[in-house]
Amino acid sequence: MDTANIERYLNSFGKQVVNRSKGNLQKAGKGGKLEDSVSFKVVKEGDNYLVQFYMSYYGQFVDKGVSGTEKKRTFKDYKNKVIASPYGYKKSKGHSQPPSKALDGWAVKKGIAPRDAKGRFLKRKTLTFLIARSIGRNGIQGISFFQKPLSLGLKQFGKAFLGSVKEDIINSLTTVK
Repeated sequence: MDTANIERYLNSFGKQVVNRSKGNLQKAGKGGKLEDSVSFKVVKEGDNYLVQFYMSYYGQFVDKGVSGTEKKRTFKDYKNKVIASPYGYKKSKGHSQPPSKALDGWAVKKGIAPRDAKGRFLKRKTLTFLIARSIGRNGIQGISFFQKPLSLGLKQFGKAFLGSVKEDIINSLTTVK
């Protein structure tokens, strides 16, 4: 059977999910490297097709959130169900908050600089520790930047996919005399 229409449709589906995901990241002000890393590939394995999506490792934490030691975080999955984040900081030593060093560059980029009562700049070390501690306690709310577009794409998938299959079947029919 000719599968050109199916493959074309799956590529269209992948592009739509990726473009919407990138748009969601832009709207949330979380573009940049994560946005650039979101991609897809249609892979044929035997008679089956797979649509594989890729993103930076930390994209899963932005998408699904991270629960804190004191506050549980949720996200909406592709079925539009609210689910507790599978990720979280533990109260154990060493994993109760992100490393302060990781926030130093972020604080510089955001222009956050602590000052004393006289307006003099202070070291960022204390500030980044306090921010890291807050993140550890409160977690990071997931924004479902990938889950929402995947849900929309899957809702539209059924009808359009059947049309592609129908076209491929019609194109593969031959007339016998």
